Order: sequence, then C-alpha cells, then structure tokens
Amino acid sequence: MDVDTLKALGRRALEIERDALAGLLPRVDERFARACRLMLDCRGRVVVIGMGKSGHIGGKIAATLASTGSPAFFVHPGEASHGDQGMITRQDVVLAISYSGETAEIVTLLPLLKRLQVPLIAMTGKPASTLAQAAEVHLDVSVAMEACPLNLAPTASTTATLAMGDALAVAMLEARGFTPEDFAMSHPGGSLGRRLLLKIADLMHSGARLPTVPESASLSEALLEMTRKGLGMTAVVDAAGGVVGVFTDGDLRRVLDAGVDVRSAPIREVMTPGGKSIGPQQLAAEAVAMMEQHKITSLLVRDERGTLVGVVHMHDLLRAGVV
Repeated sequence: MDVDTLKALGRRALEIERDALAGLLPRVDERFARACRLMLDCRGRVVVIGMGKSGHIGGKIAATLASTGSPAFFVHPGEASHGDQGMITRQDVVLAISYSGETAEIVTLLPLLKRLQVPLIAMTGKPASTLAQAAEVHLDVSVAMEACPLNLAPTASTTATLAMGDALAVAMLEARGFTPEDFAMSHPGGSLGRRLLLKIADLMHSGARLPTVPESASLSEALLEMTRKGLGMTAVVDAAGGVVGVFTDGDLRRVLDAGVDVRSAPIREVMTPGGKSIGPQQLAAEAVAMMEQHKITSLLVRDERGTLVGVVHMHDLLRAGVV
C-alpha cells in the first residue's frame, strides 16, 4: 500500500470521528444537565463501569472526574458480580457505559443497583436498549459509523463516549468552582502542582545562608559575602536590619566597567537602592513572573512587616521544577 493511500485512510478515520463529535452537540441537552445534577448532588462517589473498550474509556472518564473535583473510581462489571459490587454504596451514582446497552455483565448488575436505589446514568448508542431503559438518565453517544473500514472495531463510538465524559467533567468542574489550586492538590507530582503548591518560604535561603552586609561595609567585604553564600548577590542592610539596597553580579560588572576601586569603594555608593522583593507566602510561580518581568535572577524575601527573611534565586526555582 502506497504512502498516499495510507494518508487518505488516516484522514478518513479522523473525518469520521470529527463528524461523530459534531453529532454530539445537540445531545448536550436537558438530559445532560440532569446527569450533571445527579453527580453534583452525589454524597458518595461516581462509580464508572464498562466492559472491553468501553471499560478502557470508563477508566479514563473516572480518572478525569476524580482529578477535576468529582470523586470517582472505576469498577470492572465482571469483578462486581464476584464481590466488587460491595464497593458501590447507597450514597454513590453509577455511570454505566455500553455502546450496545446489552452488555451481559452490566445488565446482570441492574437489579442489584435498583435494590440499592443508586441513581444510574447510562451512556449507550442504543436508546431502546435494556441499559438505556433502566437508567435514570440516558446519554446518547450513537455514531453513524465507526472509523474502522469494517464498521466493527469501536473507534468513532469510543471517541464520542470519551468526549461526552469530558463534557460532563468540565461542566461539573465549572459548577463546583474548581480552581487551579484545587487541580494542583490532585496533581502534586506534576509541573502544575509544583507551580501552584510551592511557596517562596519552601525555597528561600534564610538564616545563616542569607547574604547580608551592613551599609558601612566596603565593596570588597560585599564581594566576600557574595562568594561565601554563592548566590551572586547580597542584601545591604542598615543598623536596624532594614534593607537599603542590593548588590549583584550585574552591579559588579558595571562597577568594573566604570573603573571603580573594588578594594576601597563603600558598598552604599555602588549598590542598587531598594531591591525587588516578594513575600514568603507567595507562590514560587509569582517569583518566576517577577524575575522575567524585571530581568533579574534573585529576589529579596520580606515578611508582612517588611523585615528581610530570605532570598530566592532563579536556580532554586529551576531545581524545584517551577520553571
């Protein structure tokens, strides 16, 4: 088979799946809203069940729900008939997925779900099926044809089901007022979690690691402090410990270009007055934004009283994976 034929087959599959997704739009209706309401009102968890390819899609839907503020987990319907049914409680909502609506392992569970009086949401491609008729809410995910040239392998239908699951998750995410910080709590190991959970206090250099010199110091003394602390900068403080300025590697380059005597120049004459600062409870991601905005590599850290409590460097942010 030549290259052009392979490309044409791939494009045909994507076009069929695109059309399947477009067909879902008018089905996001009152029934969709009712399904969302059942899950929003659920005092337990959303239990997703499905067999075969529908089971794989169900597992992803459950994971998406759980990570966006709607506690959920997947139960294999075959295992449910052999003990895992006990994982479903009266406080839960069941989302059952079966394109035919006649999957034996799921149909077997229907009387037990009815006995528990668990609200049942079904996703099928057959509105007249056993599962669809038994459900409190039925979401139609039928497609005109599968992307498979034999019209057999679940392709467009599983894409449509997955998209409907995403639509439910996103609608409920918005309804719950789910924030980026909430998302980060569910993803503490990811880059977003690091950006939204790490605070300046977690990364800053403080105590003996904080480079400072008095404003009466000489430039040479400031350079020694910078070398000892290894941050490429030092804060310059007054007798009360208040910050009067900073001196950085960049300032040193300017001093050398100006021909200033490094051994005798007082630090107060060559420092940068003030200095950019951030609070210890602010997010590390905010430090990145400030450094990029002002084209600097370090920030002073001051508490609510304005007292110097630390320094955070771009290298700290890089090591922590915030950048």
